[in-house]
Amino acid sequence: MRLRTLWGWNTDLNERIISLSELEIVLPKDQITPIDQPNFAPVSEVPGYMNAREPVVAVIVDGDARAYPLAILMRHEIVNDRIGDLPVTVTFCPLCNTGITFERVIDGRTLTFGTSGMLRRSDLVMWDRQTESFWQQITGEALIGEYAKDATVLKQIPSSIIAWETFVESYPEGKVLERVVNEYGFFDRQYDDPPYAGYDNVDNQPFLFRGWIDDRLVATSRVLTIDGETPVAYPFSFLENAPVVNDFVGDEYIVAFFDGDTFSAFNDLSNERQATGSVAVFSRSVDGQALTFEHTGSGITDVETGSK
Repeated sequence: MRLRTLWGWNTDLNERIISLSELEIVLPKDQITPIDQPNFAPVSEVPGYMNAREPVVAVIVDGDARAYPLAILMRHEIVNDRIGDLPVTVTFCPLCNTGITFERVIDGRTLTFGTSGMLRRSDLVMWDRQTESFWQQITGEALIGEYAKDATVLKQIPSSIIAWETFVESYPEGKVLERVVNEYGFFDRQYDDPPYAGYDNVDNQPFLFRGWIDDRLVATSRVLTIDGETPVAYPFSFLENAPVVNDFVGDEYIVAFFDGDTFSAFNDLSNERQATGSVAVFSRSVDGQALTFEHTGSGITDVETGSK
């Protein structure tokens, strides 16, 4: 009842796949303001505040390449956008360091998402404005509300966290999300001072996480995760020593490429920029053949054809 009377939610609380006690209420809905009308600059007109090695979420749909700086996502967490002809929502949970893009059309209905002000297992809980259903950011699952009735899961759109200059080199015709400017012409947020500065180096219980902590890694360690029937995780500490990984996960031949020079989004201006790395994953099946990749002095090549 507190969700209704105190926080003003009209969510159908009878439809749910979790207990209401699993939700941690931190802020009112959309107090962390999502971006509903994003503005972009072409790569050829690089904003002066962009650092070459700062991380961005790169999303490409039908040749339309867009970069969403984590410095912006850290402050807004959700961008409702349309890439090509596809309505998408680009999401980032600072506490989990997860940048995930979803298609936001379900059965012909276009949803817009906001920040609920709640966490579950220290991860962002989103809400859609059409039904006020609650959604888990890291999985895209509907947790509570109309869409939980049928256990709806949002469709993920491939995206990667990469360095800004890598995006520029790869997509010279691309666009970058611009910082939000208020009515007085000033930046809407302190984008150069992340609200969770240093959180990626915290070796203790994550914020509002009640579960058991596996001590084989630091709790906030970065890992590459590939979802599936049996999810797998590759620690960045491993990828630093093996920047190209050929593997077979589920029924897919995959390859992971690690870039160790990408900056952390959790650096504040008082500290020297820390490189924590970034990683992109691809299918390595090409025309029915599984390629094997290696890192050589001239870059990344495949063994079978020698292509760079």
